[in-house]
Amino acid sequence: MNYQSQPSVARQTQLGRGFGFFLIIAQGVLSACVSPLGASPAASRVVAWGDMNYNLLIAPARLGAPTVAGISAGSFHSLVVRDSATVMAWGDDRFGQTSIPSQLQRSPVVEAVAGNVHNLALLRNGTVVAWGPTGGATGDYGQCVVPARLRGVVAVAAGAVHSLALKSDGTVVAWGFDGYGQCEVPADLNQVVAIAGGMYHSLALRADGTVVAWGSNRMGQSEVPADLNHVVAIAAGGYHSLALKDDGTVVLWGGYGLIAGSVPADLDNVVAIATGDYHCLALKRDGSVVAWGLNGAGQCEVPAGLGNVVAIAARGSHSMVVVDQRPSGLSRSSRFPADSTIQ
Repeated sequence: MNYQSQPSVARQTQLGRGFGFFLIIAQGVLSACVSPLGASPAASRVVAWGDMNYNLLIAPARLGAPTVAGISAGSFHSLVVRDSATVMAWGDDRFGQTSIPSQLQRSPVVEAVAGNVHNLALLRNGTVVAWGPTGGATGDYGQCVVPARLRGVVAVAAGAVHSLALKSDGTVVAWGFDGYGQCEVPADLNQVVAIAGGMYHSLALRADGTVVAWGSNRMGQSEVPADLNHVVAIAAGGYHSLALKDDGTVVLWGGYGLIAGSVPADLDNVVAIATGDYHCLALKRDGSVVAWGLNGAGQCEVPAGLGNVVAIAARGSHSMVVVDQRPSGLSRSSRFPADSTIQ
């Protein structure tokens, strides 16, 4: 299993109102690393739906037609990493979260993830760049103050107002708001292969397929089911947590209301998961997407006819996917073999 980070969640107090509106927001060529199963390069487009505040679903004209290497959804902003190893962002910029640091124009970016009002970028040299609120400004909880000697990072994850980094030795570093202990990494935590940040809690997936959680447990989001194993991917929501097992099934714990302990009864053959504040996404092997949970902004209204999806992201009250537009003669079955699992 390769080191990887999972979509995390950012909490926004005021949920926007949408009407299931969606737009094609980027077109280009899909890089292999955007797919959870390593799909081959193909023509692609990025589709988003849900909250329409701050032109969240409308990409800037300068986005052009990039080669998409990764996507990430923030509360009210979106990120795309292109195969040129550069980052594009759009949406709310009240905290500077869509103002890309000049350093990222000079240094190759491997991964970029969005939190509530901040972002993290993992550079090819194993260091991390963070941007968003700083200097004591509103929204600054230290989540953008990267530890000075942090090196050897292989994955990053962003919570609402805290940040996580996975190092090559399988250990985890956390910083930012720690009001609920979400930055207090368990002393004996090691052999970690994936990380996720929720609103006020954190998750780690270990190499043995088990999950460790810490931080807020207000709704049971940090109470990992005792019998949970064979996990290959994790995602952290507002007050809930998700795990994808190697048999293609999904386990949810914590949460309340429409999402409390809830997974659609017939959900199977899942290859990737993502979660927003109060909604969840699952990507199935056939390229379709299933969404469930709170739908106040239309974030669960998957566009009719959406298929050939190879990557998903969610946060706040909006959802994003990457759609593979390769010629129809090249079937998904050849790219998603029946016996494959997330690596």
